[in-house]
This record gives sequence, C-alpha cells and structure tokens, in this order.
Amino acid sequence: MIPYACHEGTVGALIWPGSCPCAGMAFRGSTNDGVFSAAMKKNSWRFLSVRSVFAVLACMVVLAAQAWAPSTDAAALPSIALAELPVEARMTLDLIRRGGPFPYRRDGVVFQNRESRLPARQKGYYREYTVPTPGSRDRGARRIVSGARNEYYYSADHYRSFQRIKP
Repeated sequence: MIPYACHEGTVGALIWPGSCPCAGMAFRGSTNDGVFSAAMKKNSWRFLSVRSVFAVLACMVVLAAQAWAPSTDAAALPSIALAELPVEARMTLDLIRRGGPFPYRRDGVVFQNRESRLPARQKGYYREYTVPTPGSRDRGARRIVSGARNEYYYSADHYRSFQRIKP
C-alpha cells in the first residue's frame, strides 16, 4: 500500500501506484515523484502506523491463544479394541512390541504431533509406524503412533484422526 494525498487533499493509502480514488485525478506522493505532501506525512503515516500496531497485536493474540490452547486428552480420544483393528495393524503392533524388524525405512521415526491431535508431550515421546495397506503402491495412509509409556494410537487417515488402541 502506498500513502497518498490527492488533488482534493484527501489522505489515505493506495493499493496500486498511480490510482486515485477521486476519479483518476493526479495526486501528490506517488512512488514516481518521491515527494510526499505535508498532509500525507502527518495523517497517512499515523493511520498506517495504527493499523500496523493493531495487525501485530492481532497476530500476537492468535499466537498466544494457540500456545495456551488445551491439548488433547487421551481419554477424550475414541478408542478401538485390538480385535477391531485391521489384521495389518495388529501385525504392525506386534512388530512394534518386539522391536522390529520393520518393513519401511521411516518406521520408528519421531512423530511430532504438530496438529496436537494427541496429548501434548515432549519432542521424541511419540514414534510412528506404517500399517501396510493392501493394494497400495506406497506406504498408504494408515499408521500406528506409539508413546514412550506403551500407549498406542491408530490412524486410518494419515493423522487426521486417532483412536487409542485398548489393550
């Protein structure tokens, strides 16, 4: 946005250089002439500064709200019984409990819980494992995430939702 003062003395901010809200009349303070009128310096910059302060404050409020938002509680997540899991998920869970070997290179990497869909824990607490999807040419969307305290979560939709696996 570019501050301006038009031929009528109107002060504000333009989105495109060379455009005047007063039916296209010429104005002082374009980016081409480098001259700013006294009115523009006095009023327009103050207006832009106030807007900037409010924009920064709004961003800070949003970020603070995200930081203080309550994390997901494990008890609030839906659960699934071991017998209800797909056969491939039960086989993956068995491999996790035995410590491998795992069929996929990314099995066992740290799951960062960026979307906060699992209870908040320190970095490195969660690990992710692939649940093979029959007919898929890649790893597919199904995963099991394990916690350091031997809790397990199943996701059939690539982390969009989780179910806590009941023992």
